Amino acid sequence: MAERIALIDYGAGNLHSVHNALKAAGAHGVKVTHNPDLVRMADRVVLPGVGSYKACADGLRGIAGMVDALEERVLLGGVPFLGICVGMQLLATRGLEHAETPGLDWVAGEVRLIEPTDPSVKVPHMGWNDVALTPHAKNHALVDEGEAYFLHSYHFHADEGRDVLAMTDHGGGLVAAVARDNIVGVQFHPEKSQAYGLGLLTRFLDWNPA
Repeated sequence: MAERIALIDYGAGNLHSVHNALKAAGAHGVKVTHNPDLVRMADRVVLPGVGSYKACADGLRGIAGMVDALEERVLLGGVPFLGICVGMQLLATRGLEHAETPGLDWVAGEVRLIEPTDPSVKVPHMGWNDVALTPHAKNHALVDEGEAYFLHSYHFHADEGRDVLAMTDHGGGLVAAVARDNIVGVQFHPEKSQAYGLGLLTRFLDWNPA
């Protein structure tokens, strides 16, 4: 039986591209959904996100029961979870874009404006850049080293270095991926990262973090 993969629709994700990328990676049971009951039955969960942190957080919380369903299925149920771009940022304790906004607080930290140490480096961070695994994350089952496509003006600042899976550089180090147990978030866009992104999504479909 095909796995049930919940691709969360809360009005703040590049759903069409992510859906197509998951299918290209071999997924057969992707369901774009805003139904918490379907999330509770999912075997894997993907949370995309584009736009501002506050808009994404408000959109997610605007769906009655969705945050509870995510916590039940991911935190308690232990199913593999992938957050993409702002979907990854929402894992943080809070975001500081426009106003302080609570996040899911699954990975302690906050999302701050990128402030390059080199004034010639422009924000947003846009385009292809390296993804370099942190020393403690070598040989992680999901994220590999390579080049991916980024587009963001705010970045995840994790409280604990052990939660940082990969880094990139844009006028200073920026977190490219975070991970904890069955939860992984990537700042880059796998659906726009060609072979590198397809490889990550393919591994996610086979990932068994238990």
